[in-house]
Amino acid sequence: MMHGGGWWSYLSYDEEQEPPKVDRALLRRVWSYGRPYLRGLIGVMFTIFVISGLGVVPPLIIRELVDVALPEKDLGMLTVLGLGMIGVPLISALVGILQRWWTSRVGEGIIFDLRRELFDHLQRMSLRFFTATKTGELMNRLNSDVTGAQQAITGTLVSIVSNIVSVMAILIVMFDAEWRLTLLAVAALPLFVIPARRVAKVLRQVTQDQMEHNASMSAILQEAFNVSGALLIRLFGRWDHESRRFADQAALVRDYGVRRAMVGRRFFAALGLVSAFGTAAVFWVGGFMVIQDEITLGTLVMFSALLTQLYGPLSAITNSRVEFATSLVSFERVFEVLDLETDVPDPEQPIPISPAKGKVEFSDVYFRYQSDEVEGLEAVKRWRRTADAGPVVPQASTREWALEDVSFVAAPGELVALVGPSGAGKTTTSYLVPRLYDVNQGVVAIDGVDVRRIPFEELAATVGVVTQETYLFHDTIEANLRYARPDAGRSEIEAAARAANIHDMISALPEGYQTLVGERGYRLSGGEKQRIAIARVILKDPRVLILDEATSHLDSRSEALIQEALEKLMAGRTTLAIAHRLSTVRAAHQIIVIDEGRVVEQGTHETLVAHDGLYRQLYETQFETVA
Repeated sequence: MMHGGGWWSYLSYDEEQEPPKVDRALLRRVWSYGRPYLRGLIGVMFTIFVISGLGVVPPLIIRELVDVALPEKDLGMLTVLGLGMIGVPLISALVGILQRWWTSRVGEGIIFDLRRELFDHLQRMSLRFFTATKTGELMNRLNSDVTGAQQAITGTLVSIVSNIVSVMAILIVMFDAEWRLTLLAVAALPLFVIPARRVAKVLRQVTQDQMEHNASMSAILQEAFNVSGALLIRLFGRWDHESRRFADQAALVRDYGVRRAMVGRRFFAALGLVSAFGTAAVFWVGGFMVIQDEITLGTLVMFSALLTQLYGPLSAITNSRVEFATSLVSFERVFEVLDLETDVPDPEQPIPISPAKGKVEFSDVYFRYQSDEVEGLEAVKRWRRTADAGPVVPQASTREWALEDVSFVAAPGELVALVGPSGAGKTTTSYLVPRLYDVNQGVVAIDGVDVRRIPFEELAATVGVVTQETYLFHDTIEANLRYARPDAGRSEIEAAARAANIHDMISALPEGYQTLVGERGYRLSGGEKQRIAIARVILKDPRVLILDEATSHLDSRSEALIQEALEKLMAGRTTLAIAHRLSTVRAAHQIIVIDEGRVVEQGTHETLVAHDGLYRQLYETQFETVA
C-alpha cells in the first residue's frame, strides 16, 4: 500500500519536535560520502523508474482484459494479457533483486567509511574525553547513528524518490483515463492524513517508553554478563535478585511491545475502513459514469486497482521534506563527533627525537582535570535521543589544580620514585609524559623537546607504561605480547617472556603461547598478568618507563618474580616509578615527594629519611609496613 518507509515512517515523525534544518553545507558533506558510490546510486534510481513504471502495467492489462479481450472473445489477446500478468511481476522481482544488490553495496560501503573514520578519530581523543563520556554513547554513535546515516541515503532518499515516481506514474495513467475520478481519489487524502497524525502521537509515546525500558534491560544485561559483574553476582549469590530485575524490565518491554502492535493494528484497521470509503466513492461515481457511457467498465476496474497503489505514496510525499530532514539527524550526529577537536592535538611542526636518550623534565607544570567547557559528547549534543538522556558526572577532584608548580629532572637511565599519600598527584604526573593529558601551564619535555611537539608514533615508541591494573585482550598470550611490536619474531617474544620470568609458566600450558587469556585476562592470576605486562613492555623496548607498582597482595614467590622482572625492565632506562616497595625507593637515584599536587620534598632515601618531613612519615608507616 505504501512504498519505502510507508505509514510507519509517516507515523514516526514528531510534530512537536522542531524540524531539523538542512542547509547546503550539510547536504554537500552528506553527498561526499555518497559520491564514491555514484554508479550504484544511478543504478538504484534506474531500477526505481523501472519498478514504478511496471507497477502501473497490471491495471492497464486489467482494463484491456475487461474492455477488449473478454467482450471480443479474443483468445490470443487473452493469452498475451495473461502472460503479461505473469511477466510483469517476474521482471519487477528481478529488477528488485538488482536494486537490493546495489543498495546493499552502497549502504554497506557508506557504513564502512563512516565507522572507520569515526573509529580513527576517536582513537585520537585524549583520556579526558573518555572519562567524561559514557561507553554506551560511543557505541551508539558507532553503531546506531552510523546505520541511521546510511539509511538516510539508501533508505529514506530511495523511498522518497520511489514514492514520487510511483505517484507521478499512477496520476499520469489516471488523468489520462478520467481526470474527474482522479480528483475525487486525491480528495480523499485528508481522510488518511488526519487519523494518522492522531495515532502517531500515541504510537510515539508508546515507542519511547518501550525504548527506555529496553535500554534499562540492556544495561542489566551488560552489568550481569561482563566478567566482573558475573563474578560479583556469583560471590554474593544474587542470581534470584538479578533474575527478578531482568524479568521486571523484560515484562515491561513485552507489554509495551504488545501495546505498540495493537495501536498499529487498530490504526491500519481504521485505515482500511477509510480506504474502503474512498474506493466506494470512486466506484459509485465511476459506476454512474459507466452507466452514462462516459467511461468503460475496464477503466473503472483499473481505477480501483490503481487506488490501492496511490494513497500510501501520496500521503508519504506530504511528509517527505520533514522525513528527509529527520533522517539527516544521524549524519549530523556523526559529523558532530568527527568535528570534535581533541585537546591533545597532533603537533603542527613535529620535532623527532629518535634515537631518544631518555631525559625527562617537568618545568613549572600546572594541570587540572576540570574544564571550563562541557566535555565529552555533551559538548556536541544538539539532537537528543532517549538513550542519551542523563547528566554526565564531572571528573572528581578535591582541589582546583591536580598538579601545581611541579618541577624536576630525570636524567637518562635514572630511577625516579614518585612518593606521596593517596590522591597526591603521582598518577597524574605519570599521565603527562605519554600525553594522555596535556598540561595547562608549563612544559613536560623528553630530551629537551616539549612532548607536545613530538610525533605521536615516536612518543608512543619512546615511552612505555606498566600500570597496576593490567589490561589484556581476549586473545592468545602471544597476540597480547605481540601488541607491543607486531613485527617481533618468536625468539624475541620468548626472550621478553624469559626476562619477565613468565616463559616457563607459559610453556607449561597445554597450548603454550597460543593459550587464550579470557576477557581482561581473567584466566590468569594477578601475578601472571603483571609479568605478561612487563614482558610486553620489554618487547617494546622504550627509553622511558612509567611504572605504577602494584599495591595488591601477592604471594612471596610471585612478588619475588615480579621484582626481579622489574629490575631487568628498569635497567638502562629512565624510569618514573610510583613506588610502593621499600626496595624501589632505596634504589632510586632521587625521590620526588608529592602532596596535594605540589613537590614538597626531593632527594635520596638517606637524605629524606634524615629530614623530619612527609617522606619520613610515609617511610615509617607505609614502606616499613610493606617491607
